Amino acid sequence: MSKLSQKEIRDNAVSFVHEWKDETSESAESQTFWNEFFDIFGVTRRKVAVFEKSVPKIKGTTGAIDLFWKGVLLVEHKSRGQSLDKASVQAFDYMQTVKDEERPRFVIVSDFANFTLYDLEKDKEHKFTIEELPDKTHLFGFISGWEKRVYKDQDPVNIKVAEKMGELHDELLGNGYTGHDLEVFLVRIVYCLFADNTHIFPKDSFLFFLEEQTDENGANVGAMLSLLFQVLNTPQDERQTNIGEELAQLPYVNGKLFEESIKIPHFNRKMRETLIEACRFDWGKVSPAIFGSLFQSVMDAEERRNLGAHYTSEQNILKLVQGLFLDELYTEFEKVKNNRKDLNEFHERIGEMRFFDPACGCGNFLVITYREMRLLELEVLKQKRKLEGREGQNVFFSVFSYMDVDAFYGIEVEEFPAQIASIALWITDHLMNNLYSTEFGQAFNRLPLKKSPQIVHGNALRLDWSEIVNAEGDELVILGNPPFVGKDKRSKEQTADMEFACSDVPKFKTLDYVCAWYIKAAKFIENTKIKVGFVSTNSITQGEQVGILWEWLLQKQAKIHFAHRTFKWNNEARGKAAVHCVIIGFGLLDIKRKRLFDYETPTSEPHEIICKNINPYLIDYDDLIIPTRREPISDIPNLIYGNKPVDGGNLFINSREELNEFLDKEPKAEKFIRRIYGSQEFINGKERYCIWLKDAIPSEWRNLTEVKNRVQAVRDFRSKSKKQATVKLADVPYLFAEIRQPENDFLIIPLVSSENRVYIPIGFFPKEICVNNLVSIVPDATLYLFGVLTSAMHMAWMRQVCGRLESRYRYSNNLVYNNYPFPKNPSNKQKERVEKTAQAILDARLKFPEASLADLYDPLAMPKELLDAHRANDKAVETCYSTRNFTTDLQRLEFLFKLYRQYTDPLAKLAEKEERKAKRLGKKDK
Repeated sequence: MSKLSQKEIRDNAVSFVHEWKDETSESAESQTFWNEFFDIFGVTRRKVAVFEKSVPKIKGTTGAIDLFWKGVLLVEHKSRGQSLDKASVQAFDYMQTVKDEERPRFVIVSDFANFTLYDLEKDKEHKFTIEELPDKTHLFGFISGWEKRVYKDQDPVNIKVAEKMGELHDELLGNGYTGHDLEVFLVRIVYCLFADNTHIFPKDSFLFFLEEQTDENGANVGAMLSLLFQVLNTPQDERQTNIGEELAQLPYVNGKLFEESIKIPHFNRKMRETLIEACRFDWGKVSPAIFGSLFQSVMDAEERRNLGAHYTSEQNILKLVQGLFLDELYTEFEKVKNNRKDLNEFHERIGEMRFFDPACGCGNFLVITYREMRLLELEVLKQKRKLEGREGQNVFFSVFSYMDVDAFYGIEVEEFPAQIASIALWITDHLMNNLYSTEFGQAFNRLPLKKSPQIVHGNALRLDWSEIVNAEGDELVILGNPPFVGKDKRSKEQTADMEFACSDVPKFKTLDYVCAWYIKAAKFIENTKIKVGFVSTNSITQGEQVGILWEWLLQKQAKIHFAHRTFKWNNEARGKAAVHCVIIGFGLLDIKRKRLFDYETPTSEPHEIICKNINPYLIDYDDLIIPTRREPISDIPNLIYGNKPVDGGNLFINSREELNEFLDKEPKAEKFIRRIYGSQEFINGKERYCIWLKDAIPSEWRNLTEVKNRVQAVRDFRSKSKKQATVKLADVPYLFAEIRQPENDFLIIPLVSSENRVYIPIGFFPKEICVNNLVSIVPDATLYLFGVLTSAMHMAWMRQVCGRLESRYRYSNNLVYNNYPFPKNPSNKQKERVEKTAQAILDARLKFPEASLADLYDPLAMPKELLDAHRANDKAVETCYSTRNFTTDLQRLEFLFKLYRQYTDPLAKLAEKEERKAKRLGKKDK
């Protein structure tokens, strides 16, 4: 059954008014009245709603709802002239007794001559007379199928429907219905549920079929669904004539969605009820992009506990889509929209565009892209109508839409998400066709399905992309969200994938898994103008990964066209998992206007910056790679690792209680005990001690049994090592393997620190305190050095240049410290100010003797005195660099990168000097 056009609905309404405008009776004719009212919209009332539904009243008596449509509509009808206010009270009394899952969104009260329509979801009320009905038919889109849908990322219906499908999945699985058949069956069910609420099927016909054509005990549900699928796969003129009206009215779907023969599942009463409950959700409100990932997660019990944790919200997808190509297309549309020839060419061009997601999952990037491209095309079509002088008319163009789902390509390693991706694109196509129909007043659909999305089930890193999508031509866009898997968490199979795809990239095994998609894409787009945009963890723009991935990409002439700097990639459902991400759009050609989006904090809204160049660190500066260095580029002391024990833990005493117990047995050993610090001890205040025998006289400890036993244990541990260097160290078991204990007071920097901290905790220690190799130290450090290292300038550099351990900062000498450009020739006054503010930081810490550094540097709990001291220090350090007022980390980094280039490349300093001179003379730098 095809949907009526708005003109047909209005004409039907005019006829209805002519017949009923003088009616005065109540119940005898009211049922005929409402049957014909539904006919206005091309809907058979008996298939969706019932008359005289018996319900209990609030006061304990029984009443009857005049017309009831589960979950959609309640009607209370009176004779002409009776009070509609009383009818409304009666209707809403009935509403209180209706089951929650059946409670309607709309209420109508009428007396033949007057109508009041309540939309309970939008909290709106519409009053009009029967004569005004032809101009009010748009209010009844929930009957006709012309209702406009608004999709919200956080609409709870998205999660609820996924949970309900999870219940059905579990019940089928528990009954032994598994594997490919289960996945195909559920995909078909999802399509039917969407179809039932978006007018692919007549409204609620799937629900009616289940309720009326299947046994309550569920015994024949599987068989009846199998029959339904067979009908949907059969052209209407080839169907058997005796299948019944309920099945005969359903459209021929095609698209191979219902073609494959699968086992028939066996249902029981509970499974049937679960499916019917799923039908009662308004699936027309469910975003196909959102639901795809949620639905995938219900297939795994572990993932379902954090349902939607890995779903990507629409707003985040749009950051990529808009920056990569959509904003540019809208800009072009604005330029050509008033020229008919140019507008037609623009329309043809967007109709030729193709989109490829080589890690498509459930297709959410492709779905949002398709929706946005169809919305752009809708604007084009509206403008064409305006230029033809037919604005406001319901008109069909000879070529209505140039866009279809076959322009969308994807690769997905798992079969089930690949199927969901295809169905999500088909559903999106139908929803957009509905939108076109609403705009132009004519029914527009694509059933039976003639074209299909090009979604391939396979491993994107092993497949030849050119066999899936043709790279020739410039109208292909590659986009997506490849897997977030760090180098330390890759499976053996994923490492093998990288070896297959990245073997020509030096040190590729150090890279995160996502980097393989950058490498594969760069090879695929050689000698083309194709644009690529990926979402990635921010680790690929930080630390050692930059030197591996981007050095190779830059050799391929890759240029970043737009980027979003680090932001929090929030996910949709409860338990929202979030990671720190970047978005990078690039190609193998340069463009003049580059766009960089910066965030004041990872959860802030982005601020757009127009750049000359975006380098691999996502900074508006020249392309460069920060290398590892053995010596600092500035005139500062060396940063070295702490002492490395290699002792099997035998030289350590791990608590105050253990120390007391040890000294009770061996009190003379106290002189050999020292407090020792690593990252955990320094940051969290954990007490730990070590037996320190460097420079000890053997005769003082060799007869101490407890000490001697521990030293012997060290010897045994080292002797069993497979490393010859460690075995050799067994000759001196009383010493740490590597000793770098300073002879004077020193500065300590933890190797690993939480990414949530604004400042890495750094501190001064006296020479009597030992440190292990989980911290770095600067012997003979000054207050000035401490002040610079703990400043916002240095922290910005550290966050961008350091490596990561999982998501935590990993501070190193060869990348962070040695490459950091310290202020050049600060005045004594400037240095004294920094020393003063640095001491204020240490003094502020002392005001909280019971708090650990983890407590003091928790961004939610940082004491105001300490925060103020740090901010004063930030200002003092920045004045050593420049008179400029730095307000963002991006500004700090741009300045530091220029300074770094001056320190490391004398020619760069000369070039920048010439550039400043040219600007002063008003000349453009050549």
